[in-house]
Amino acid sequence: MSDLDQLPVAVIGAGPVGLAAAAHLHERALPYIVLEAGDGAGAAVRQWAHVRVFSPWRYNIDSAARRLLDEAGWVAPDPDALPTGADLVENYLQPLANLPRLKPHLRYGARVAAISRLGYDRLRTTGRESAPFLLRLTDGREILARAVIDASGTWGNPNVLGASGLPALGETEAAAHLEHALPDILGTDRARFAGRHTLVVGAGHSAANTLLSLAELAATAPGTEVTWAIRAPSPTRTYGGGDADALPARGALGSRLRSHVDAGRIRLLTGFSVHAITPADGRVAVTVRRGDAREQVTVDRIVAATGFRPDHTIAAELRLDLDPIMGATRALAPLIDPNEHSCGTVPPHGVDELAHPEPGYYAVGMKSYGRAPTFLMATGYEQARSVVAAIAGDWQAARDVRLELPETGVCRSDPAESVTGDDCCGPAVESTGKGLATGISGGLLAVPLDLVGTDEPATDRAGGCCGG
Repeated sequence: MSDLDQLPVAVIGAGPVGLAAAAHLHERALPYIVLEAGDGAGAAVRQWAHVRVFSPWRYNIDSAARRLLDEAGWVAPDPDALPTGADLVENYLQPLANLPRLKPHLRYGARVAAISRLGYDRLRTTGRESAPFLLRLTDGREILARAVIDASGTWGNPNVLGASGLPALGETEAAAHLEHALPDILGTDRARFAGRHTLVVGAGHSAANTLLSLAELAATAPGTEVTWAIRAPSPTRTYGGGDADALPARGALGSRLRSHVDAGRIRLLTGFSVHAITPADGRVAVTVRRGDAREQVTVDRIVAATGFRPDHTIAAELRLDLDPIMGATRALAPLIDPNEHSCGTVPPHGVDELAHPEPGYYAVGMKSYGRAPTFLMATGYEQARSVVAAIAGDWQAARDVRLELPETGVCRSDPAESVTGDDCCGPAVESTGKGLATGISGGLLAVPLDLVGTDEPATDRAGGCCGG
């Protein structure tokens, strides 16, 4: 065994995928340390604790974590129930982090500022692979590691509101009027939205959840107005696969949103490209471009549900090979590119697709997907399992990657290619068996949903998938 092998594997982030990596490292008897910037496990998940995910528990529990919890006498939740973010933390992540086998390896309040190789900047090559990784924390502490699994996610790095990838003119100055994804509209943030006009910008599931919460608020708070703006010419992609979705709650999400738009409770603006934001008499004027023309919409609040992007600056001294479009590895990018198949398939992938020219460094989880909004926790768990197996030298297990994702019922990413304009598939398209991934960026429920064609709340086999 080399001196490098005696060092711990450094895991960045104690969220679902970071703790899954820790569980697999424990099973492999590899030394490790988990560095979490927050004050507890699942710190980012706690920020959307009020939101109910629409992937049931069966997709949200890692296999190695499950084995450790079962050994400790854990009472598993109903596999068909839909957890909230709070449920994920209280009933899974925190019990996992508290296990005596994992707890001594977790460090909270440990934010990584930079990663390099000890004695090597990015330019130097000879002897590089035998040098340990050097992780410098924001408080000045330094940690040496044999490998790095970066599961820090993207939650703290939201996309800007401007349509060109740059902040809209005045976006920084108008920060007091802006909200990022998934405010608690029906709970702690209610006062900021009740009786006011809110503009939601974005076409993903986070936008859909926010819009449904606002529509519910408008039913009880007079004067509450809701406007939804998307860049695309049609909301077809957001509406999704409806009854064809293998996750009923995900299909119902788009169906209910469509009903609110059709009924006029949510005003829809298409071809909406944000150019500038200007505070005006306690409100904010949003200037948009529609082709060569410009117009203004004046509102009280703006929710920028425009997704997230990875921040690779902490790895600036490592040799990364990132796809210039996605910000994921070049091998993974074409498998998840939303320009091609965000509603198609997410093929099984593992260490080979996640590897960089810097041996021993892997980004897993949300961060591995770059800007693709198609992530499922189960995908991250399989990534972590594969990467840990590779670090342990078990390449057969590392490359035996298996992943089955629930179908969306949506077959194309471009609404212009749809067969009828009312859906993305048409009757002749055959399902592939794998579909659009879900999770914090890929799909959430914020309020109870009515199943299409009924007046009754959606239920699952547990008898209340959306209950509080």
